[in-house]
Amino acid sequence: MKMLSLLFINLFTFSVFAADIVFGVVPQQSPSILIEKWMPVVNYLSKETGLHIILNVEKSIPEFEKKLNNGVYDMAYMNPYHYVIASKKQGYKAFIRDSKMIVGILVSCKNIKMNSVNLRKMKYLFPAPFAFAATILTKYEINEKYGVDIDKNCSLTYVNSHDSVYKGVARGVGDIGGGIERTFNNLEDKKTKEKLQIIYRTAPYPSHPIAFHPRVDKKQTELLKAAILSMPVNILNDLSMKKLIEIDDSQYNVIRKLAKNLDSKE
Repeated sequence: MKMLSLLFINLFTFSVFAADIVFGVVPQQSPSILIEKWMPVVNYLSKETGLHIILNVEKSIPEFEKKLNNGVYDMAYMNPYHYVIASKKQGYKAFIRDSKMIVGILVSCKNIKMNSVNLRKMKYLFPAPFAFAATILTKYEINEKYGVDIDKNCSLTYVNSHDSVYKGVARGVGDIGGGIERTFNNLEDKKTKEKLQIIYRTAPYPSHPIAFHPRVDKKQTELLKAAILSMPVNILNDLSMKKLIEIDDSQYNVIRKLAKNLDSKE
């Protein structure tokens, strides 16, 4: 009886986990909000493909970055900068992204005016050092356009998520915070949002890709791609995505070029 039970457990484990696909999502918002928004995606993909999709949500962007660069995720929704690093380290390949471009923003309370003098005096909040549009792009463009090196000349704090940035600025923990249009538009805390204004927008860049680790076989990849591209409109709306499009790795060469420019300035 004991041996039969062990055999059953082993067979059950093989049958359930042999086709597991671990799906990582960059935590731009709190884990609870991410789970609410992305579980319908996971349920839909599991139903459409017959694969067992497991949603993996981390508490912070740095924790997500660590797991991504170690190849923990079979597929992942990541920012463009994460992608160029992960593709180099682990061989992730981008196949799909939202048709909308990504735009970084800086927000402040409504009594703040933006100029080169004020920018040097402000305390900044960012979600994480390698958050692409919210941190890297906003810092880069402020330095290029206003001559203010936020890393060297200003006070800054990293607070793990976009929502934490917005709430921190609204509460006076920081004067200016970095985010992106999509997460700001989706901010559910109306009292926080009412206190804030967007004071700067970056140039647009290719948006977050969904990429696959090379260990995901071609058949699974094609199943997932087809299902993702056929995602129901109501699920896309909940993610604030307009339309998903098929892409290739070359679209992110512009991000690789930007990364080289950033490295040359350090």
